[in-house]
Amino acid sequence: MGTIHIGISGWRYPAWRGVFYPPGLVQARELGYAARQLPTIELNGSFYSLQRPNSYAAWYDATPPGFVFAVKGNRFLTHMLKLRGIETPLANVLASGMFALREKLGPMLWQFPPQLRFEPERIDAFLSLLPHDTGQALLLARGHDDKLDGRALLEIDAVRPLRHAVEVRHESFRCPAFIALLRKHNMALVVADTAGKWPDFEDVTADFVYIRLHGEHELYASGYEDDSLQRWADRIRAWSTGGQPQDARLASDEAPARRKRRDVYCYFDNDIKVRAPQDALRLMALLDVAWNP
Repeated sequence: MGTIHIGISGWRYPAWRGVFYPPGLVQARELGYAARQLPTIELNGSFYSLQRPNSYAAWYDATPPGFVFAVKGNRFLTHMLKLRGIETPLANVLASGMFALREKLGPMLWQFPPQLRFEPERIDAFLSLLPHDTGQALLLARGHDDKLDGRALLEIDAVRPLRHAVEVRHESFRCPAFIALLRKHNMALVVADTAGKWPDFEDVTADFVYIRLHGEHELYASGYEDDSLQRWADRIRAWSTGGQPQDARLASDEAPARRKRRDVYCYFDNDIKVRAPQDALRLMALLDVAWNP
């Protein structure tokens, strides 16, 4: 099997205090607590604004060895610029401090807005820009603009692979041409469970699989029952051993490249009723995924 990472999307939620987090735990220690329960977390703040190097460094220091962060790409590129003219904004994202995560830097998540339709040339151009390792990312980061003067991090401790996953929210992406583009660039299609609100196809397009579970019945709120978690456990086992579920919902008839194993990243985003961390822990138990920092 490939390595299975199961975690949560974000960690700073007032409703979690006294429920998931122990009563009296100070906010500054919440990440450290969450990272000792779960092996991975999606960084959400990077989606809303450019973070700073000292923040990334503090997150690195607060988490144990072996922990992994997924970093959500900034919405200025995806939602405002709609993937056009993004060379300098992409450099700003890469220079904003993420290199401080060092070996804890996992995949980058790029969430497209619901209004963005599939246009092959635009999507291909975007995917072509994304760096495949931290060395390429550093070269791109040096093109940042004056917004980051005095606050850019332009140093890496090692050249490491850098993976990317794309979450789409418009039905026009459900087509073989989009799947072919993702495979061409070795970018993962995000398998997204969105309570039926957005597309939910599951084609394997890269050497890893990225899953986001937003809620089974109610977006961001409802939890997952035992039978649903077992279904996701079965699917993750299939993906991690290089295959795919027999009932996978596919946009393309073209089979993915054969592999003996694939890494899997799975994040629960049903945070409103404090279900995300509990569901993540239950899924880990079903898969016998151990985390002993």
